[in-house]
Amino acid sequence: MNLSLFRAVLVGCTLAATVLLTTTTQAQTDETAARAVVDQLFTGMRSGDSSLVRRAFLPDASLQSVTTAPDGAVKVRKDAIQGFINAVGTPHDEVWDERIYDLKVQVDGPMAIVWVPYKFYLGSKFSHCGVNAFTLVRTTEGWKIAGITDTRRRDNCL
Repeated sequence: MNLSLFRAVLVGCTLAATVLLTTTTQAQTDETAARAVVDQLFTGMRSGDSSLVRRAFLPDASLQSVTTAPDGAVKVRKDAIQGFINAVGTPHDEVWDERIYDLKVQVDGPMAIVWVPYKFYLGSKFSHCGVNAFTLVRTTEGWKIAGITDTRRRDNCL
């Protein structure tokens, strides 16, 4: 191989490696930042801090819960974000403790999806479990939750 060709191949490989490393690093940074917003939400819930919770959401974010009625019918309940924020900030006797695990983040440019199973406790008493599916959008202020869809059940919890 002549020296000019070798240099061209070396420069090409270096550029490709740099692009791959930059893309991988950006994806990891986005995943970490998206997860931080989800963690912020749950920290706010546990502490009853509605301002911390509010900062995690876009102003027009949506909340949906998917449940199965005793007769097997699937129901979707939609709630306004402000009602949830108010509920978090209203004093309650027991800590709202949503324990998450096995969190997965997928990012495509300005959108991220966070899929995370959870178990919800009122104080130390188990209430229900399910999965949260968060849709996040990267804004000029950072990642914000655009919507949450969750499932809720009392059995078959891992």
